[in-house]
Amino acid sequence: MDVTERSRKDIFRIMDKSTVDSGKKDIRSRVFIFPKRVVWKNGHIKNEQALLEERDLQISLCAHNPCVMKSSKGKKASLLLDYGIELHGGIRILVWSDSTGRGAKLRIRFGESATEAMSELGGDLNATNDHARRDIVTETGMMSMNQIGESGFRFVRIDLEEEDAAIEVKAIPAVLIYKDVEYRGSFSCSDQMLNRIWDVGAYTVHLNMQEYIWDGIKRDRLVWVGDMHPETTTIQAVFGYDDAVEKSLDFIRKETPLPGWMNNMATYSMWYAIIVYDWFLHTGRKDFVKKQKDYLAGILDQLSENIDENGKDTVTQGRFLDWPSNDKPIAVDAGVQAIHYIATESLKKIFTLLDDRERAAQCERDLEKLKRYETDYQNSKQAAALLVMAGLKDPKEVNENLLKVGGAAGMSTFMGYYILTARAMAGDYEGCLSCIRDYWGGMLKLGATTFWEDFDIEWIKNGAPIDRLPEEGEIDVHGSYGGYCYIGYRHSLCHGWASGVTPWLSENILGVKVLEPGCKKVRIDPHLGGLEWAEGNYPTPYGEIYVFHKKKEDGSIKSKIKAPKEIEICT
Repeated sequence: MDVTERSRKDIFRIMDKSTVDSGKKDIRSRVFIFPKRVVWKNGHIKNEQALLEERDLQISLCAHNPCVMKSSKGKKASLLLDYGIELHGGIRILVWSDSTGRGAKLRIRFGESATEAMSELGGDLNATNDHARRDIVTETGMMSMNQIGESGFRFVRIDLEEEDAAIEVKAIPAVLIYKDVEYRGSFSCSDQMLNRIWDVGAYTVHLNMQEYIWDGIKRDRLVWVGDMHPETTTIQAVFGYDDAVEKSLDFIRKETPLPGWMNNMATYSMWYAIIVYDWFLHTGRKDFVKKQKDYLAGILDQLSENIDENGKDTVTQGRFLDWPSNDKPIAVDAGVQAIHYIATESLKKIFTLLDDRERAAQCERDLEKLKRYETDYQNSKQAAALLVMAGLKDPKEVNENLLKVGGAAGMSTFMGYYILTARAMAGDYEGCLSCIRDYWGGMLKLGATTFWEDFDIEWIKNGAPIDRLPEEGEIDVHGSYGGYCYIGYRHSLCHGWASGVTPWLSENILGVKVLEPGCKKVRIDPHLGGLEWAEGNYPTPYGEIYVFHKKKEDGSIKSKIKAPKEIEICT
């Protein structure tokens, strides 16, 4: 009998076997991360640097070199810790002793920025406890080591709340809760900023790969299926197959009986169809697509009913494009028209695959109708990009007239992947790289270690980085900006939909484009722009494709490609 069998047998002896079998096992791992620095302190704090040491995470009888926090009348002992990078999880506090004898009262505040961790709930800066409790009052007694909280954070403020109380603290590590999956994809090039951006996009999605695919780890710990498209595109380029994708798609399907729209938005049911086909294209998992067939047929019927005699999309519920477009109804109409068209194209490919000729013909008729309607994208880069990707507008013309104008101005975290893709279709690769450096690089300049729910390059002006408290005359970027449902500190600074730059770099700079389901056929067509070289891996069901591209003196590119024997490579 091996150790695992022995352990299970012992558990069954103590607990009824059916109870164990019916329980759900947490598939995630936990890692302890010690703080990197003390950002701020107040009141009587002694030996706070001890908290930065990597100590054994077991409490003992005697205090050895403790951090002492002591509150006096009118002056709480408080400190602000920085763990160096955005994390998902909580903290564990190891306390040797407390002077109260009954448990010292602590206030714990998690923050994605230093200023959020210092904030009070409510008020003009909109600090909240929505979705995950990040402002918590608890008690900790002698020889205790308790885990507190589960949210998205980098900073933690700890206040000893009671007067004339003191505690001796051994350690306050963060407890990183994450899915332990391999980074099978990679990207490296002659520009270190682009390398950092690819990594941060990958990490942003990784933190949101919990039991399901979330959009945010602090706020929006939900399966937003439309937001998932950039995330699943990133997962395909970084991790390859991951069961959380299908689990999330099945979950949202079960949660949304027809004729409902997913997440109460018609566009999100459209994105669902797009994701299902894209996932099949990369994984080749036909059985998964078959399982969705009846539901996708219902979506198609609803979409078909919402096309008028002029070919215009007429869905009324949830015409959502992205936040920056929310107050531009004409642009939203153009963007929704494009998403409807792309979704119908995806449905046509799915029903062709499943040999449902009647449904495929229905899709073809809908595409012909939708194509007839002339749209006006106005000054919306988001709508214009989607129309280009749908094949309804000319890439070069749209890029010259709008997409390249102003560089990163008018960009969108959610729609960034589509705007870059449309510009690439016009051949504007160097313009894309410049935009990436300004936009996603702009978040990095402000101290980001994951990408945000929203961002505008104007926020950089006089903005204090999120990893420190603002100085006089500086703007608190986290507390001062944001709109709609993400005003101020409610703004998520780790949002999976902002990661689209990562797969874009893999698809366009490394040049990896999947042509046939299951990656059976892949084109390698690199575009280095001003880069000297680029290399990386791209995951497939058969293993990784490795590419290395180097620019020669005449401007041409010399490539080295290694691929599994099951994959046909086109160049």
